[in-house]
Amino acid sequence: MSDDDVLALVTRVREACTAAGENDPLDEAAVLALEHRGLDGVRAWTPSSAGESTGGPTGEGFALRRDTELDLAVAPADRGAGVGAGLAAQALAEPGPLTAWSHGDHPAARALAERHGLARARELWVMRRPASEPLPPVEVPDGLTVRGFHAAPGPQADTDRDAVLAVNAAAFAHHPEQGSLDAHGFVERTAEPWWDPSGLILAHDEEGLAGFHWTKQHSPQLGEVYVVGIAPRAQGRGLGRLLTLAGLHHLHERGVGEVHLYVESDNHAAVHTYSRLGFTHAAADTHVQYRRA
Repeated sequence: MSDDDVLALVTRVREACTAAGENDPLDEAAVLALEHRGLDGVRAWTPSSAGESTGGPTGEGFALRRDTELDLAVAPADRGAGVGAGLAAQALAEPGPLTAWSHGDHPAARALAERHGLARARELWVMRRPASEPLPPVEVPDGLTVRGFHAAPGPQADTDRDAVLAVNAAAFAHHPEQGSLDAHGFVERTAEPWWDPSGLILAHDEEGLAGFHWTKQHSPQLGEVYVVGIAPRAQGRGLGRLLTLAGLHHLHERGVGEVHLYVESDNHAAVHTYSRLGFTHAAADTHVQYRRA
């Protein structure tokens, strides 16, 4: 298949999964990489290629491997016939370190992981909060200013961007995905349809940017606590709760019916903060990363 054919197949499978009420099988980083760089640096397998090599079944599905990261998905209508097993056999044949996400903790993904020696390594929770629940007010202490990102392109916006990237790098220095955000990634995200400068909320003190809350509005009904980053020097002052509240007020003012967020299941401090603000987690809202050493 040509690159264009593979990309079209990936789109069809993603649409089939979400139409069936499932999570998108690709995370944001994978989607942005395909949008901006296509299949550059990606090895791709499709059911037709896997079937030709192994004599296995064919259908709608894909496996994409970039460095040590694997994404694999099969359209709901084509599951149960060995399509996923054939793709996994191809994509996992090469030994070495590898990670793969199951967006929804699917039993089939669990079985494939066990078969190929991938261990359950991380759990990412989705927590949700209905906008119908009232919010406490935002109380900004003396010495702190809270505002949106500078909307107009120019030196002020560049200063805001650089400050956000610096705080993000420090706050998420040990986070495998968020900590790698750079200027190029920032530009990619601000080119997305959901980008709203007023939804990137900044808190400044006398030393500069102390923290930020980047919100998303996916649709008129759904908002997201996208990233809350606090500078290490400003931690322990309640800024995480303050900025989360400011972002929730921003999203509620735009009429969303629900706000969700993603949080590592073992980040007990963050889970506690979000729970106190009315967020809850259901077992089905769990994403699992599998890892092969």
